[in-house]
Amino acid sequence: MEQRHLGRTGLRVSRIGLGTLTWGRDTDEHDAADLLKVFWEAGGTLVDTADVYGGGEAEYLLGQLMEGLVPRRDLVISTKAGSVPDPDRRFDGSRGHLLSALDASLTRLGTDYVDLWQIHAFDPDAPLEETLQALDIAVSSGRARYAGVSNFCGWQLAKAATWQLAAPGIRTRLSSTQMEYSLLQRGVEREVLPAALDLGIGLLPSSPLGRGVLTGKYRNATPSDSRGASEHMAPFVEPYLDEPASRIVDAVTTAADGLAVTPLQVALAWVRDRPGVAAPIIGARNALQLTAALSVETLSLPDEICRALDDVSAPVHRYPDHDWSTL
Repeated sequence: MEQRHLGRTGLRVSRIGLGTLTWGRDTDEHDAADLLKVFWEAGGTLVDTADVYGGGEAEYLLGQLMEGLVPRRDLVISTKAGSVPDPDRRFDGSRGHLLSALDASLTRLGTDYVDLWQIHAFDPDAPLEETLQALDIAVSSGRARYAGVSNFCGWQLAKAATWQLAAPGIRTRLSSTQMEYSLLQRGVEREVLPAALDLGIGLLPSSPLGRGVLTGKYRNATPSDSRGASEHMAPFVEPYLDEPASRIVDAVTTAADGLAVTPLQVALAWVRDRPGVAAPIIGARNALQLTAALSVETLSLPDEICRALDDVSAPVHRYPDHDWSTL
């Protein structure tokens, strides 16, 4: 699998990442082992997790698999901290919580360091400079090699990245931002992606298949074994089952038929090759699904297909998001 630099750093990652959101909850140890082995054998390196996935079980399971299945040195491990199971406070960006969470993650993962440590979300109740200081301490102490953020909007990302660039050598530059991005969700193109491109930050798209909808599996009905039929995942899928999404899925399917590939491959190739994207994160349920996704490695979409998909999925950019030079 092709490797890419993560933003303007020396860290190289596989251009498809493996997500572990369901590990320890819907994905058991046997399926997780199959997924990691298939991913590793295909040349994949970037494995994305978080301290809250499965209540910590995803990290623990990954740590167990690194111990006996895949060498730690062959993987780029990315984890996140900052989300908390508190109904009154969803995020905690305090330095104390973040560094404690990192230590707990390292214990569950069974490793001395993570390759990439990301703040899971912006916390409006914690001073941003305090949150970012946790990244500096993590890197300077050797507990993390690189640092990034997740779910920061445009101004939050720009402010955080600029703060980190203000004192080179003292502060750790942001290498990544993880955001939802697909043909069904192009909101990051308004401000997040332009900021990331300008500041040399690599984008790690989550849900690159539109929460599974872009595979075409929901065109006629909801499969009984799909996430859309799952009690706790159905609300996650439902927003992308509307009429505008249906038109985009139809266009993806038409393109796939013309290229003699699958809708999954078309949708994944589109987002993988967008400017600023380092590696879409794939959350496959089993090895068969992952193998299908990894087959996109040899596919590059023709320019005319990309333009057609761009047109049918184009988000509405109004004042002040659009290019003022066109006024």
